[in-house]
Amino acid sequence: MLSLYLLRHGETEFSRQHRFCGQIDARLTGDGHRMAAAFADAYGHLPWREIVTSSRVRTLETALPLAARTGLPITPDRRLDEISFGRWHGLSKDEAAATDPEHYARWLCDPAVGPPGGETPAAVAARALAALGELEERHDGGPILVVTHKTVLRVLLCHFAGAEVGRYRELWSCPVGSLSVVDLGARGASVRLVDDVSHLPDSLQSVTAPAEGIPPMLVGDEAAAAAV
Repeated sequence: MLSLYLLRHGETEFSRQHRFCGQIDARLTGDGHRMAAAFADAYGHLPWREIVTSSRVRTLETALPLAARTGLPITPDRRLDEISFGRWHGLSKDEAAATDPEHYARWLCDPAVGPPGGETPAAVAARALAALGELEERHDGGPILVVTHKTVLRVLLCHFAGAEVGRYRELWSCPVGSLSVVDLGARGASVRLVDDVSHLPDSLQSVTAPAEGIPPMLVGDEAAAAAV
């Protein structure tokens, strides 16, 4: 069984201010570095096979504590970079709405259209899935850490859960420092964990609260237990 541990990078100033960071090369905040260390502390004991990140410094910094603990190199892959937000790079949602009111209204109703001058979620899914496909070819089992970005994670989860890619904002939150796990076996993909922040201390879990009002999701046995 090949298990993909899909980790969103730690906090940056852009995520703290709820701005479109996209392909801007932002660094982690102090809390972001603490999130990275907390993940390594919680999961450093696993028999990791590979550590893969996007090409952005915030994902590389997030992977560093686990790489130091395990001695594994970090493999950056541009296909795991965040969606290009085009004209919205660096803007808050209010600023984007004021700059492109018509396109912003369309994007709210149908996220599949993508930001102006940027990428569509479908294009992001295609390049990210190609990167994961090569991981499957290189490994026949074991855990692999993939550190990437909010939109990338959400569209990948849509794919593995069999949902339309345009529903990525509706279905998943993927806050900073959160972990989702997908198992890939002979019978296909199984989403085992989504939006989990239990590896973070309480003081950092408050930082991860989703801005869009989407609660973290439980899957499988955890969902059944929560419903009791």
